[in-house]
Amino acid sequence: MSDKNVTFEELKGVAKAFADERDWEQFHTPKDLAIGVITEASELLEHFRFKSEGESASMLRDPVKRGEIGSELPDVLFFVLRFAQKYDFDISTEFHAKMKENARKYPVGKSRGLNKKYTEYE
Repeated sequence: MSDKNVTFEELKGVAKAFADERDWEQFHTPKDLAIGVITEASELLEHFRFKSEGESASMLRDPVKRGEIGSELPDVLFFVLRFAQKYDFDISTEFHAKMKENARKYPVGKSRGLNKKYTEYE
């Protein structure tokens, strides 16, 4: 299985089956799933805490560190998928709608090469 041949629907099914097998439905409220996203994202961020850009790049080239970092991504994704599955969000639809909104907020002519928030544009 790879990104090239799996759908969000399939991944949501995997997340649901995993939770169902463990009787975790009772723990997957919107608040608790949102907390799960943040908790797991924080574990991803922890790898980069107090690291320079060079140190971060070096970690991503190191197979062991890259593996540790890569193992955090599915943890974040699990909670996103489970939230979407349980509360009927179509991730592709939501993603494309958000990218369209972001394109409006961050037009290329104003945002290219800048890291400002859209509210900071003159």
